[in-house]
Amino acid sequence: QVQFVESGGDLVQPGGSLRLSCAASGLTVALYAIGWFRQAPGKEREGVACVSNYDGSALYDDSVKGRFTATMDKSKNTAYLQMNNLKLEDTGVYYCAVTVIPFRSRVGQPHEYDYWGQGSQVTVSS
Repeated sequence: QVQFVESGGDLVQPGGSLRLSCAASGLTVALYAIGWFRQAPGKEREGVACVSNYDGSALYDDSVKGRFTATMDKSKNTAYLQMNNLKLEDTGVYYCAVTVIPFRSRVGQPHEYDYWGQGSQVTVSS
């Protein structure tokens, strides 16, 4: 059974940092692309980052480039999203997800991902 345990969400002030974790069981994350998505209240789920299984590179949405870093620790079967210089508009529920699609230049759409974590709330507020 595939399962993800997400953690790291919190309330943080603008300019602050958080690191989200996504621990996987039931599959080997190194064989998949790991995506990170967020969903703000009343808005659609959007992709913000992805560690590609094409060449291991990290791909980012323009809204988070230079501030977020997506990585994978194969030894722990865990993916991470380091978020720095957080902004009010980064608020939302963050989800990790996996897909076999070897993205080369984009994060991908939610329907292209197969398994999802339960979500972790990130609130940026002063």
